Amino acid sequence: QVQLVESGGGLVQSGGSLRLSCVASGFTLARYAIAWFRQAPGKEREGVSCMVRSVYSPYYADSVKGRFTISRDDAKNTVYLQMNSLKPEDTGVYYCATDHPLGRGLCSSNGYSGYDSWGQGTRVTVSS
Repeated sequence: QVQLVESGGGLVQSGGSLRLSCVASGFTLARYAIAWFRQAPGKEREGVSCMVRSVYSPYYADSVKGRFTISRDDAKNTVYLQMNSLKPEDTGVYYCATDHPLGRGLCSSNGYSGYDSWGQGTRVTVSS
């Protein structure tokens, strides 16, 4: 059974840090692109960061560049999102996703699409 499970969300003060994790099961994560999305209250879901393979440079939304870092440990089938210097506008539900099973995910400065497998989300709240 294909599954993505996020963890690491919580309540943090502005300027603080959180590290989100996403553990994949039921497939080999190394074969697929990965991405983090978020959805703030009352807003549409947006792409935060994505990575095709470890040897390629990741992409970040302008709003998180320099503060967030995406990484993957394919041996552990796990994706991470290190979030530093958090701001209240980073508040939302964060989702990890991969382009499993079709492997046609787009990961570029033009956007993220083709992500077909999703986790249930983990909530991040940044207080001012």
